[in-house]
Amino acid sequence: MNVARFAPSTTGQPHPGTLLAALLCWLDARSCGARLQLRFENIDPERCRPVYLDAMRDALSWLGLDWDEVVLQTDRTSDHEAALDELAAAGRLYPCRCSRAQIRAGGRRAPDGGWHYGGRCRDRSLPASVQGGWRACTEAIRLRLPAERIELVDEGGLDLSQDPVAACGDPVVRRRDGAVAYHLACTVDDAASGVTRIVRGRDLAVSTATQVALQRLLGYSSPRYRHHLLLLEERGGKLAKLHGSVGIAALRRHYDARSLCGALAHLAGLRAAPAPASPQELLPGFSWFRVRCDDCTVRWSGSGLEIVQPAQKRA
Repeated sequence: MNVARFAPSTTGQPHPGTLLAALLCWLDARSCGARLQLRFENIDPERCRPVYLDAMRDALSWLGLDWDEVVLQTDRTSDHEAALDELAAAGRLYPCRCSRAQIRAGGRRAPDGGWHYGGRCRDRSLPASVQGGWRACTEAIRLRLPAERIELVDEGGLDLSQDPVAACGDPVVRRRDGAVAYHLACTVDDAASGVTRIVRGRDLAVSTATQVALQRLLGYSSPRYRHHLLLLEERGGKLAKLHGSVGIAALRRHYDARSLCGALAHLAGLRAAPAPASPQELLPGFSWFRVRCDDCTVRWSGSGLEIVQPAQKRA
C-alpha cells in the first residue's frame, strides 16, 4: 500500500499556504487509496511551540481533513540518534565551527536561497568516543556527502536533478544547540513510516536531491515526489507565516470551513469559482491535470482571498 504524509512544522499559526498544501496532499492520498499520516515537525527548540501544534491540529480538523495516523517528530528521537550512529560509524560526520558570517562570506548562493557551504571543516573528525563521537560534540555536525549528481524528475515533470555538494554543500544534520536538523529528521521519519509518496510545495523541491543522497547512504528506498504550486504575496514572497500573511484566526472570522475549502480549491485551479465545498466533495473530480502549474499571487482583502495573478493551467 502507498503511504503518504503531510508534515507541517509547528513554528507559527496555520495560513492559506499551509492549508492548501494539506488539502492537495489529502486529495492526492485519498484519490489513490494511500494511507495518510499527519506528522507534526516539532523538534526545533527555538521556534516550535505547543500552541502552534494545537492550532494546526484544530485548523486541519476544522477544514474537514482526516488522517489514518498522527505522529510527533519528537517521538522519533531514538530513530534520529540511530541514524547519526550509523553515519558516524561510516565516517560520514564531521564537526563544523564555521559561523553564518563565515559561510556567507563565501559569496555563493545555494538554490534554496541560503548560502553554499564550501567545506572549510570537511577534513575534521568527530571527537573520539565510545558512543559514536557525535554525542560529545558541542559544534554543529555536517554530513560528508559523496560528490555525485542525483538524476531525478518528479511526477509532475519537474527536474530535481542536482549534485547536492556542488549546489548547496554538505548539510548540517545536528545543530549546535543539539537539535537534529531538517534533512536528517525528515529523511529518517519518512523511512520509519514507510512513506512511498511525498506531495509538497515547490519551495521544497531544491532539497530533494540532498534527501535522496541521504536516503542512499542510509540504505532507504526513495519515495515518489510531486511538487505543487505556491501561494505568493503581492510583494513577491511565498504566502507564509514568516511573511506576515493572514493567519487562521482571520480566515475563520471571514469563512466557514466549506467556504474556505472552496476558495482554496479555486486558487489551485480545481474549481472555476470559489463555491463552498468540503474536501470529500472535491475528491471525485480530483486530478493533478486540473491543478495549476504556476504559482498564484493572492491578495487578502475584505472579500477574502483574491487572485491577483492567475497561474497558467496545464495544457
